[in-house]
Amino acid sequence: MRREKSAPRPDWQQKVEQLEFTWHTIDGQPYWVEDHCYSFTSAEIDGLEEVTAELHRISKLAVEKVIKDKLWDRFNIPKEFAAYIETTWRRPDPEIYGRFDLLYDGTSAPKLLEYNADTPTALYEAAVIQWYWLQDVKPKADQFNSIHERLIDAWKGVLKLLPSRGLMHFTCDVDAPEDFGTTEYMRDVASQAGLKTQGLALADIGWNGQRFTDLDEQHIQAIFKLYPWEWLLKDQFAQYVMNDTTAFIEPAWKMIMSNKALLPLLWEMFPDHPHLLPAYHTPAQIKGDYVKKPIFGREGANVSIVAGAASVATAGPYGAEGFVYQAYKPINPFDGFYPIVGSWVIAGQPAGIGIREDSQAITGNTSRFVPHYFV
Repeated sequence: MRREKSAPRPDWQQKVEQLEFTWHTIDGQPYWVEDHCYSFTSAEIDGLEEVTAELHRISKLAVEKVIKDKLWDRFNIPKEFAAYIETTWRRPDPEIYGRFDLLYDGTSAPKLLEYNADTPTALYEAAVIQWYWLQDVKPKADQFNSIHERLIDAWKGVLKLLPSRGLMHFTCDVDAPEDFGTTEYMRDVASQAGLKTQGLALADIGWNGQRFTDLDEQHIQAIFKLYPWEWLLKDQFAQYVMNDTTAFIEPAWKMIMSNKALLPLLWEMFPDHPHLLPAYHTPAQIKGDYVKKPIFGREGANVSIVAGAASVATAGPYGAEGFVYQAYKPINPFDGFYPIVGSWVIAGQPAGIGIREDSQAITGNTSRFVPHYFV
């Protein structure tokens, strides 16, 4: 694994905007960058693929344990939703995507930082934008990236479960460019898979006393939501979700995987696992430096690294529901930047990676996305 200089394409802004990648710059700062890239060997890529499959396997075992042992309090999940979550798990309702954030520098075993299993973003840039970069800049190289094709196959699986001529709705906060762009990309791959699709703003979802409906009073049979389950459960309409008249993607059981309380549970179930870091619900159990994370945190907010002179913290609105504590494993920065490997899981299978980097050790919403290749 190396961080290499790379000449940006002279017209890269025009190229990515033609692909409707409109959030390539955030607050005047580049989010997508081409002046550097990360290179891997094929052996490193094979290793990341194997680790991703293993982490997803044990994460599903953790979901089973939460449901079987009724560990709802540990995950701060209201007990009134337990039966519904179990129903979606036993059926089982299909999953489409998730992203592991891995600590990896090419010299030691990849370590799980967290699993964004419910509403991960950075999808379009990983699946499409960096692929087009590869064709233009490194046409003789390869890339760990079958995300687009696997997404289409995953949605074909959903199509088989829908009623004849069934309609799939797609919703998000339409005023958030990244959320809207990601949702529209998901809608596009679902359409390529043969589904009939319709976009819908979150605020336009209605309840007619029996079912969720759209603006045309059509029953929402199935919906993709880029809206976290922990937020949805606090909504005034949350009680109607349990009527089970609408199928959700991601399904309700994914709220267990996306919860940071998964980290101490995994360590409890698989102590000394080579791809896990020690994690607990109290910092006193960790020997040495640690990272404090809110169980419902997002985009690096309210995270603290407690490591002497290297300590750093971010602000944000999260933490009221509690924190978990994970052992801190520093890595040597690449040219002053700390990369995180986002490893994608599509329909339960490893599908590719995207690299985010920052000048500090906490990856946030505006951390740069850097393309990769391997030989």
